[in-house]
Amino acid sequence: MFMSSTALKTPETLSRDNLHGYQERAVQFIKDNPSCALWVDMGLGKTVTVLTAVSDLLKSFEAHRVLIIAPLRVALNTWPGELGVWGHLGHLTLRNIHGPPAARTATILGDRSDVHVINRELVPWLVETLKEHKAGWPYDVVVIDEASSFKSSKTRRFKAMRKALPAIDRLIQLTGTPASNGLLDVWSQIFLLDRGARLGKTFTQYKNRYFEADYMGYNFTPRRGASDQIYEALDDVCLTLSAVDYLTLPDRVDNVVPLQLPETARGQYRELERDFLAEIGDDTVEVFNAAALTNKLLQFANGAVYTDDTGAWADVHSAKLDALAEIVDGSAGAPLLVAHNFKSDAARILARFPQAQPLGKDPAQIDAWNRGEIRMLLAHPASAGHGLNLQKGGNTIVWFGLNWSLELYQQFNARLHRQGQTKPTIIHHLAVEDTVDQTVLAALARKDVTQRALLDALKSDIGRRV
Repeated sequence: MFMSSTALKTPETLSRDNLHGYQERAVQFIKDNPSCALWVDMGLGKTVTVLTAVSDLLKSFEAHRVLIIAPLRVALNTWPGELGVWGHLGHLTLRNIHGPPAARTATILGDRSDVHVINRELVPWLVETLKEHKAGWPYDVVVIDEASSFKSSKTRRFKAMRKALPAIDRLIQLTGTPASNGLLDVWSQIFLLDRGARLGKTFTQYKNRYFEADYMGYNFTPRRGASDQIYEALDDVCLTLSAVDYLTLPDRVDNVVPLQLPETARGQYRELERDFLAEIGDDTVEVFNAAALTNKLLQFANGAVYTDDTGAWADVHSAKLDALAEIVDGSAGAPLLVAHNFKSDAARILARFPQAQPLGKDPAQIDAWNRGEIRMLLAHPASAGHGLNLQKGGNTIVWFGLNWSLELYQQFNARLHRQGQTKPTIIHHLAVEDTVDQTVLAALARKDVTQRALLDALKSDIGRRV
């Protein structure tokens, strides 16, 4: 299915006069800097900001064709949706590159809309298809929404974008979390902007210049003064806007719901912890194996543990399901946005709460949520963590299953606690006491959630109990 939109102005449509001063400042920054990044907090309206700049560039013939790369749901819902809200964007035509390969190919070769929007997973396909048809790269302006998804130079999407760089006149990056797991994440994003002029031509050069490795070579920490040097080097291409400086949002209330494991489950969990310590040994285990072990502990805390590679799981307790039921009863029918971490969590929640709906790709579902018609919307943070505007549909989030990605945690909470929210945002965290849940919550509060930091914290916590 393709989505094409040319918005018509209605009495309810907003105009350019409704833009904030900081948004107009960002529009000018984009127009003045052919390669730039907006490091903008969630909720500051970066989508309409960029489309306004794109509109100006098209009108002045400084741009001809625009490609927007975004997470799937954001590509399908958020970017097209803005055209119907803002009257000064009503002249823009937009089409999604979506659907079967033949239909996508027909769009990129034949559709002449001002703006094409594509899911970031399709970037390698786009580059290869244009090459195959000898069509040449047609987009002189490229916008990368949530540029932190290009933080690894080893991904296919990064390598594909690198091939297209010589044909791109303007590259605009957007993210609220450019370095959620540390400044190592920044290099590849900036390389796409300046081809290595500021931070080095290779990732190895960047690491060697600004970071020191631990004795095993797994972890890198910035050298003394390196952080300031990095940010100073990026000052001319990165505009940073913080929500606390520009918005007055309703209060955010964070509530931890402490839970206890049943006696049998508590003993089983302690046995898992002992196995965890035994397998880690003297900290020689590779980090990705340690992450898999922590996932097993998280599964147990949520109430179900995967038993094999087929996706089968075993129920071990219902503490979080029971706690969610109490929140549902206490909400008096108010909509709840529930974050889950594993497929087993989602299946168990759907079985317990028939009114729940898993987040899908249909824009109509987002509209129904924002009209208050969905009592429980169930979503994995990775699928709802970027760009979706859900603030009109409710003001309560429940973290059924925690995960240790600070970026996903912040982005998911910002689906409700953002500009346009009219009520205090309540964020419940279901946390089983004396388990990995509390370790993750503490790491999130410290904003220290790298794999190594979590591993060290877990070892310390488990060591006190076992």
